[in-house]
Order: sequence, then structure tokens, then C-alpha cells
Amino acid sequence: MEAVSIYSVPCFIFIFLMSGFIKKVDVYSCFVTGAKSGLQSAFNIIPSLIGLMAAIAMFRESGCLELLTRFISPLTDLIHMPAELVPLGFLRPVSGSASLAVVTDIFSNFGPDSVQGRIASIMMGSTETTFYTIAVYFGSAGIKNVRYTLFAALAADLTGIIMSVILVQFFGF
Repeated sequence: MEAVSIYSVPCFIFIFLMSGFIKKVDVYSCFVTGAKSGLQSAFNIIPSLIGLMAAIAMFRESGCLELLTRFISPLTDLIHMPAELVPLGFLRPVSGSASLAVVTDIFSNFGPDSVQGRIASIMMGSTETTFYTIAVYFGSAGIKNVRYTLFAALAADLTGIIMSVILVQFFGF
């Protein structure tokens, strides 16, 4: 298996080059055109990402996340959601790296096989970084009206969060 992983990338590069040679395609010019398009997309996306990252940092550092966690605790208590997972539920739709930091903290404090660790694992697998994804894909396509997409995606995230808690707390996954 190690040999496959070592030689797979060079083999794919060789196959692409040979395919281009056989079909008489200027592979280098296609590569440069694709790289130029990728850079243009990156430049279009960067302002949205900077704003998103700044908002996340301000939200966490201001204490609003902790205040919001305490505020919705009566609702989370209904489904027996541990309080340590509420920040993950709020951060997951916004930031993958912030939610990964929360999961790492949960694993460190409670262990990956604990109730909190299992819920966090299912939650990470069944939700999406909705705002990041919308910022990247809609920003690169120039789409400004995200109303229905945002509602549907957040509803799916909420469903994933609730079901991850229910699966572990009531069905023992």
C-alpha cells in the first residue's frame, strides 16, 4: 500500500502528460490558463473569507458564544445535549477550523469514546461549514441572493446536530 501512495501522484501526472501528447493538446498552456482562473477565483473569494474569519474571532473572543450557550440551555436540556457541545453546534456552520478546535478540546477533556466525544464525532460528520461554503462558492460565482440556500443549509445543519444527540443519547451509538 505504501508503494501505491508513493507512486500514485507521479503516475497521474505522467498519464495526464501522455494523454495531452497523444491528443496533441498543449498541456502547459492549459495548466497556465487553469492556474490563472484559480487565482482570479481566489482574489474574488478573499474579501468574503477575511470578513467571515474576523466575525468568528470577534464572536468567540467577545464572550457572546458563552452567553448564547447559557441562553439556549433550556432547549438543549430537552434533548439531553451536553453543554460542552453547544459551542460546536454554533461554530460548525461557520468555521471548520474553530469547530475542529472545539472537538479536539472535547476529545482531550472527555475522550473520543465518551458520550460527548461520540456526539461531537457524529455532529462533525453530519453537518457542514455552511457560511464558509456559501461564501466561497456563491462568492466565486458572483451570486448575492443566498436566502433559500442559507435557510435549507441551516435547517440541514440543525437536523444533523439534533440527530447526533438523539442517536447517542437515546440509541447508544
